[in-house]
Amino acid sequence: MSHLLVHQKICLHYGELIDWYKKITAQFPFPIYSSYDVRDAGYKLGIVDANIFPAGFNNICPTDLDEGPKLFKNYLVKHYRSVPQKVLLVAEEHTHNSYYWENIITIKDQLEKAGCDVLVGIAQELTEPLELESASGKKIQVHSAFLENPTIKEFNPEFIVSNNDFSDSKEQWAKGVTLPINPPRELGWYQRKKSHFFKFYNQLVQEFCRIADIDPFLLQVQTEEFTHFDIKDDQSVNRVAERVDVMIASLQEEYSKRGITQDPFIYVKNNSGTYGLGVIKVNSGEEFKSLNYKARKKMKAAKGGRDVDAVVIQEGIPSVIKADDGATAEPVIYMVGCQLAGGFFRTHREKSESESLNSPGAVYKRMCIADLSIRLSECPFENVYGWISKLALLAIAHEGQELHVHFKDYELGSCLGSEA
Repeated sequence: MSHLLVHQKICLHYGELIDWYKKITAQFPFPIYSSYDVRDAGYKLGIVDANIFPAGFNNICPTDLDEGPKLFKNYLVKHYRSVPQKVLLVAEEHTHNSYYWENIITIKDQLEKAGCDVLVGIAQELTEPLELESASGKKIQVHSAFLENPTIKEFNPEFIVSNNDFSDSKEQWAKGVTLPINPPRELGWYQRKKSHFFKFYNQLVQEFCRIADIDPFLLQVQTEEFTHFDIKDDQSVNRVAERVDVMIASLQEEYSKRGITQDPFIYVKNNSGTYGLGVIKVNSGEEFKSLNYKARKKMKAAKGGRDVDAVVIQEGIPSVIKADDGATAEPVIYMVGCQLAGGFFRTHREKSESESLNSPGAVYKRMCIADLSIRLSECPFENVYGWISKLALLAIAHEGQELHVHFKDYELGSCLGSEA
């Protein structure tokens, strides 16, 4: 299994890797939190999605959540000279998604335990606050997050933590905001691209593998950007199909070199967006050209009704991970700043090992990152999944630099060895 080999190499070169990680983390700002979907095929593993505005804090292992407030506190103290005490937590407008509000309540609780006073808002005008209920029956009051709102004025926030992924840029709201926002709005999906993330992720894998003496193939995810995409235009569809066949041939060659018997498959994904929207799995270019009405409709619009006008063609990584009940599973790793903060397994009984699990019907199972600090050598899964998530975080930092994203009032600082 590839994760065992990678684990052994990480343990062998641990000091060098920590020094490398510390050096890079000192050069960039990092979002207050992020999460990463991992796929483990046995013959290779890699990051398949990176979320800067994660929506599943409520699924994190309870042991990890116990440590969370300390991580949030350390992040704020380390990176802000004037440590914010009053925080406006800006959420998505998922007013009917009770599980999403469970996530918001968990983030609010983590920040409050870190010493902050927290008010929750959404980036739209409201005539009165919303009284909402989470999946577990907890109540939460949600306000309009416009700073001229009398409730917000009275609260007088010093800092905004965003859990809105800004698929819509929310410019009307943002133009009145002078406070530091973390993660910054400019890292939202209205301008962020998956192709940019995977470009940097694969480059960082090369550096990491050079230090750890690992074949980069074990961690990389072959990805190609296709712009000016139109699912309604046969010529556009045919060009994507051609690129699918080229990538499959390339992957087949790489697999054959390494004795891998898995037949390559491809994901065609919306280049911007999250929640598993706009993702199609195909085994050939011909299959992409022959998509049925339902599949074509899936590739037509993204979150908020935006058109899908660019896609990534990406190597598919199946999952060999199974939950106790036999359901297909994939690890999800959460970070606070540049520190591992928790994780869980996303499972789905109705999805195969090669399908996206981020869909209705997913169930979440326990995985504790905290175990790493107790017995590194005995935690191969957490160690490997944790490290490739750190590589993904570094990729996000490079994305931010490429987009000229400004982290207002943020002060640079490396991850210490004990924190990494």
